[in-house]
Amino acid sequence: MEVRHATNPNDFKQYTTDRLRKDFLVQDMFVPDKVQMTYSHYDRMIVGGANPVHEQLELSDPDTLKTDYFLERREIGFLNISHNTAVIKVDGETYELNRLEVLYVGKGKREVLLESKDKANPAKLYFCSTPAHKEIETQKMTMEQANPTPLGSLETSNERVIYKYIHADGIQSCQLMLGVTCLKTGSIWNTMPSHIHDRRMEAYLYFDLNADARIFHMMGEPSETRHLVVANEQAIISPPWSIHSGAGTSNYSFCWSMAGENYSFSDQDFIKMDELK
Repeated sequence: MEVRHATNPNDFKQYTTDRLRKDFLVQDMFVPDKVQMTYSHYDRMIVGGANPVHEQLELSDPDTLKTDYFLERREIGFLNISHNTAVIKVDGETYELNRLEVLYVGKGKREVLLESKDKANPAKLYFCSTPAHKEIETQKMTMEQANPTPLGSLETSNERVIYKYIHADGIQSCQLMLGVTCLKTGSIWNTMPSHIHDRRMEAYLYFDLNADARIFHMMGEPSETRHLVVANEQAIISPPWSIHSGAGTSNYSFCWSMAGENYSFSDQDFIKMDELK
């Protein structure tokens, strides 16, 4: 597991492009028959990807976590971003995830195994894990159950549908929140006008992009913004003090996940356009 340390916003102002990418961009998320994980010191969130092809993969990293099993003191949310069926076995109980379905697994589950239902059509599982203080039951949710909410408009280039899975009014968790936003054809902007939420961090996984398409992800304090160029199936670690907006060369989807001390989805400090620099 790769470990990323937290950054002071004053130091961030001096970062080169290479340093920005090293600290905040997560690449190579889906390697065949491997579990790829990045541990962020922002609220101790772990983001990762699994692409089980021929092998059944176990969620485990005792060397980094210093625990007997992965979910000894953690919770996790899985999202299937592929069009193929994923199979997750939790302490012997089997769950199947189709495209844009989510499985939440709570603290205390000892064995989590990941595989593809059809090895000829391997699945891709994205996951986010955060520390947890109590046990909560395992729960699956389909995209139809995730309260699809249309937002934005084609005139402002941000017509989209937001799906909320793990949050106060959906799948319950200790602190993890997770959802998906899908932009309509002709729309490119996400989270603009922008906001920050100083009480929690956020991670983005961008997906559903063609190989030659890119996202220009905006981050930094409102008065001191920077950008990262992001390809398909790459993730961003976004600090609590940073905006997190983006524009693509085409439409796309992204998974957003949050962790921190505030569990309210509406806890956002909006930034006026004339405050951005």
